[in-house]
Amino acid sequence: MEKKKVLIVDDQNGIRVLLMEVFSNEGYNTFQASNGKLALEIVKAESPDLVLLDMKIPGMDGLEILKHVKTINRDIKVIMMTAYGELDMIKEATDLGALMHFTKPFDIDEMRIAVNMQLHGGNSNSRFAIGS
Repeated sequence: MEKKKVLIVDDQNGIRVLLMEVFSNEGYNTFQASNGKLALEIVKAESPDLVLLDMKIPGMDGLEILKHVKTINRDIKVIMMTAYGELDMIKEATDLGALMHFTKPFDIDEMRIAVNMQLHGGNSNSRFAIGS
């Protein structure tokens, strides 16, 4: 079976490195981008299964990147990463097709579980239920 692909888009190098390591260990092919232009090139070239997308990225913000990703391939799953207090943007992101969001600093385990759930069989698997 082909490995699922996860693209991490964040302008903070530390977060990209951390998430790359976590999702590589989970058995995914991981890609990273520090800006929207690079992210969209990777989306076109690699067609990732899921994108972890930071809301605040210099140049092209997360909402704009999200719109472009969905234009390229609407089946790509997108999870947003936000700073505290970007709630108005979160609603817009959801309207544009983002599945969920994590507020920084996020719980890395919760994110790992959420990504596994999205990429391996949706919501029927109760083992992966996320507590409130």
